[in-house]
Amino acid sequence: MSRISTDEVKHVANLARLAVTEEEVEKFTKQLDKIITFAEQLNELDTENVKPTYHVLDMKNVLREDVSQKGLPREEVLKNAPEHQDGQIKVPSILGE
Repeated sequence: MSRISTDEVKHVANLARLAVTEEEVEKFTKQLDKIITFAEQLNELDTENVKPTYHVLDMKNVLREDVSQKGLPREEVLKNAPEHQDGQIKVPSILGE
């Protein structure tokens, strides 16, 4: 007995804006039925004493500490700017007046 009908596959394809042929509908119906069967088998497992796994490797935060550091001197930054005025980088206006 199939756990998903061809009408349901067509409906999902329509929602996803996918054009599928009748041959594809049959193929996807069989594939989705196999996926649902496998998921049902997983639901039968006793996972009562199993801790949730968020990652397959036992990893901790591997990022560096977020430490503030002194930035470049203003003169050094402005030296590379195409235009600057009053100690700030001058950029083209993007908002209308």
